[in-house]
Amino acid sequence: MTHVREVYEMVTHQTPPKPEALERQRKRQLRTTRNRKLGAFAVAAAIGLVAVNAGRAREAAARLRELQAAAGLSGEIPLELILRQPDVFVPSDAEVASGQWAEIEPLVAEAAQQCREARLREGMVLTQELQDRLAAIAQGAERVAAQAPMRLLHERERLRQTVAKLLDGHPVDEQRLAQEIAFLAERHDVTEELVRLNAHLDACRETLRTDGPIGKRLGFLAQELGREVNTVGSKANDAAMQHAAVAMKGELERFREQLENLA
Repeated sequence: MTHVREVYEMVTHQTPPKPEALERQRKRQLRTTRNRKLGAFAVAAAIGLVAVNAGRAREAAARLRELQAAAGLSGEIPLELILRQPDVFVPSDAEVASGQWAEIEPLVAEAAQQCREARLREGMVLTQELQDRLAAIAQGAERVAAQAPMRLLHERERLRQTVAKLLDGHPVDEQRLAQEIAFLAERHDVTEELVRLNAHLDACRETLRTDGPIGKRLGFLAQELGREVNTVGSKANDAAMQHAAVAMKGELERFREQLENLA
C-alpha cells in the first residue's frame, strides 16, 4: 500500500485542475462505501485520469543512468524515482476519463462494498477473540479471589507452627499471634487490585461495543490490566494464586498481540 500511495501522490501532483475536479467527484461517490484511501486509489489508477508518457519516461531513465554512472554508483533505477520525474504523467482527456468511469463505476462500488463486508467479518472475529481473552482473565481473577481466604488460613497455621517451634513448649501469645496475622493479611491483601482489575475488564468490554477506532484505548487499558495482574502476583504468597496470576499474564499477552490488528 505504501507504493500505491506514493504513486497516487505523484499522479495527483502532476494532474492539472480540470481532471482534479473529476477526481474529487469520484472520491465523494466512493466514500459512501469505503474510505478515502480506496477512493483516491481507485480514481487515480482505475479511470485513467492520467496517461504515461513513455518517451519522457525513457528519457528520464536515461538521464538517471548517466547521473548514476558519473557518480560511480551501481544498481537498478527504482521505478518510483522515474515516476517522480516531470511530465512522465500527462493528463488524459476529461471526457474520456468520465466515460471510462461510467463503465467501471459498478465494479469499483462492488469491490468497495466487498472490502467493507470483509472488514466487518474480520472485526467480528477479532472482537470475539478479544472477548475470550478478557473472559479468561476474569476467570483467573475469580480463582485468585476464591483462594485468598484459604491463603490466610494456611498462613495463620504456618505462623502458629513456626512460633510454637521457637517457643519450644512455652504457651503461645494468641493476641500477639493475631496481630501478626492481621499484619500479614493487610500486606498480602489483593482486594483493591481485583476491584481495579474487574473495572478495567468492564471498560474493555464496553470499548469493544463502541464504534470507531478503539485500538489506542484498549492499549491503554491493557497496560492498566498488566499493572494490576503484576501486583496480584507479587502479593500472592500462595502457589495457587501465583499460578492464576501467571495464567492471567499469558492471556493478557495474547490480548495485546490481537490489538495490533485494530485501528
